[in-house]
Order: sequence, then structure tokens, then C-alpha cells
Amino acid sequence: MSVPAPVSASPTPSPSSPRTTGGPPRAAASAVVLVTGFVLLSFNTRVAFGQLGPLAPVAGFGTGTVTLLGLLPPLCMGLFAPLATPVRRRLGEERGLFWASVLLLAGAVVRVLGLPGLFVGTVIVSIATATVNVLIPVFVRSRFAHRRVGVMMGVYALSMGAGSALVAALMVPVWQASGHSWQAAMGLAVIPSALAAVAVAPQLRAPTAAVRPGTSPTGPRPQPSGPSVPATTAGRPGGVLRTGLAWSLVAYFGFQTLLFYTTLAWLPAILVDAGVAGTTAGTMQSLFIVGVAVGGFVLPVLAAARADQRPHLVGIVLVCATGYVGLLAAPGSVPALWSLLLGAGLGGGQAVAGVLYVKRGRDHEHVAALSAVAQTGGYLIAATGPLTASVLRTATGTWQAPLLTFLGILALSLVTSLRAGHDRP
Repeated sequence: MSVPAPVSASPTPSPSSPRTTGGPPRAAASAVVLVTGFVLLSFNTRVAFGQLGPLAPVAGFGTGTVTLLGLLPPLCMGLFAPLATPVRRRLGEERGLFWASVLLLAGAVVRVLGLPGLFVGTVIVSIATATVNVLIPVFVRSRFAHRRVGVMMGVYALSMGAGSALVAALMVPVWQASGHSWQAAMGLAVIPSALAAVAVAPQLRAPTAAVRPGTSPTGPRPQPSGPSVPATTAGRPGGVLRTGLAWSLVAYFGFQTLLFYTTLAWLPAILVDAGVAGTTAGTMQSLFIVGVAVGGFVLPVLAAARADQRPHLVGIVLVCATGYVGLLAAPGSVPALWSLLLGAGLGGGQAVAGVLYVKRGRDHEHVAALSAVAQTGGYLIAATGPLTASVLRTATGTWQAPLLTFLGILALSLVTSLRAGHDRP
């Protein structure tokens, strides 16, 4: 894949601009630095959330611990996503993403400090991730050419999945090699966190300025053609909440994220209850995350190439439904297939949300508002998933009731998402 050139901060090169000084070689080097930082930050964004699943069956974490650690990420991301809007207005996307990467590193370190540290560190990581989630679609739209939006959102999702899959695959081996220390296994997340903070740091050289509708901390940025949106509506979450588009995005992202985090938390337990060995179940978790990476890359690229994303939303539901039906009918027969299908469907569903924000947003402020609103409401919806699945499993003694519930949520997701899938005529 060729390196996408960053969008120029001004129509003509400025001698003082770190992005253009030195002519084409300097511009190419800046583009490489930009993409490298983007990839490493993306790689690190979901690492911490994929660590628990493989460890839970072998490290002796109780049901309450797994449930709470599965609930905390979406709950905290929902509660703290609104903070990304003032962070962007005050610091801009570049500085906001840098400080979020520092917070990710701090959370990764705290997570190794015993069980209380695991809970506190998960909260810290979730707050940082909430900021990254909201700022990334705006960052991609503003720093990369319009034709590259789908590819870069795909790279974002692919990098997230690759990072999470790699670290998840290492959890059990490191746990075994360290004398059954889950802290040593969790400590692996510190490495990509540190790399991400270092790689994003060069973006601190971007000039800062007040962020206004249609501008950025680096100066005026190109806006797409089309009808304008008043700043009071485009740039404020309260304004977009008065639109059907915003609520459709909230519902779509909420239901997809509920299924994603619930499956991420409980897939190994579902397979173990079906007779799959604990170590094999951990491997299936890694395959699930591999599917997340693949689906997360392919779906945004395909979806961004079209004006209407509704066919892609239907495809996501069908792929996920096949995976859940497989877990219902024959969970122990071909668990690798069900894990990969669920990963591809849910990973694609998560990643396509970023394309929807960019496609439906009229300018950078509007994209930021849609992203913040959808993720605030969506993550709060998603926070109910791991606990609900645990309650249903405990009440019925099997995973059939939770899996049937997941299928119902998929159907509801499809119905509520159709408005977000296309431009209004």
C-alpha cells in the first residue's frame, strides 16, 4: 500500500511549516512519520481489552471479576467520550491523540499492580481509548486525502485487531513461562503503549490554534462539497441529537459494540462450557481477534467506496448471525470457524461506524459531534452486555439464552441502522 500523503495545512507551502519545509523529500518523510504514528497508536488501542479473555480460563479469575472487567471498558468509554470534544477544541486532534497515548501507557503500567490496579488501570485505559475513538475519524478526514478515508479507517481497524490478536496469543505462553503470573502477561501491553506514545509525539510539532467549524489547529482544511450545516448544529452534540441520523448511529454503534465486547469477554467461557480445552479456547479468542482485524480492514475499504452503506450493514449482520448460530448448534465442532466469522462480522461492524461518521458528517465539526454522540450513547448501551449475558447464563445454566438474545439484538441493529447507512435524498 502506498503511503497516503497528508492533507496540506495551507494552499501554498510555508517555509516555517514542518510538513512542507525541505520540499518533496521532507514531505515524504513527514508522511511516513504521520502514518507510522497512526498505525502504532491504532495497534495499541485495543490491546488491553483482548488480554482478559485468554487468561480468564487459566488464571483463575472469578465470574464477578470477568464480568466487571468486561463491563468497565464500554461503560467508561461511554461516560468519557463527551470529553473528547472539549479536548479537540482546546488541543486539536494531534495533541489530543498524543496525550491520550500517554494515558494509555499509564493505564497499562497500573494494570500490573495487582487486582486493584487491574481495575483502576482498565478505567484509565478506557478513558484514553474514548478520546482516541472520537478523534480518529476527524483526524483521518482532516489529515488524509478524501479518497484514502476508507483505506485509513481500515488500517486503523486492522492495526487494532493485529495488536490485540498478537498480545492475546502471547497471554497464556507468557503466563506459563512466568510461573503462572498474570501480572507478567498483562505487562506485555506496556510495550506497544510506549511505542505508540513515542510514535505520535512528532505530531506535537503541528501548529496550534483555536478550533472553529471548518478549521483545525493546523489551519484551514478542505471541506467536502454539499450543503452547509450551521455551526450550532454541526459542532455541538446537543444539536445533532435532534436529528434521526444521530440516533440511528447511536443505535447501530451501541448494538454492535454490545455484541463485540460481550463476545470478547465470554467467547472462551462459551467454548469451555461446550467441552473445548481452556488453552484451545484462548487460541480461539486470538482467532476471533484475527477475524476482527481482517473484517475491520476490508469492510471500511468497501463501504467508503460507495455512497450507500446499507448493503454492507446487511452483510455484517448475516456474517455475525452465522457465527452465533454456529455457537448455538455446534459450538465444539469447528470453533475456529465460528470465532473467525464472529470476529470478521463484529470487527467490520465496529470499523464501518467510523466510515459512517465521515460519510454522513458535513464538516470536521459535524463529524466530531456525530462521533462523540454515537460513542457516548453506544458505549453506555454496550456496557449492559457482559453483565446481561452473565445473568442469563447463571439463570438458565447454559449459553443458549444469551446467544439467542444476541441474534435478536442483531436483528434490531439492522433495523435501526438503515438511516445511518445512506445520505438523505
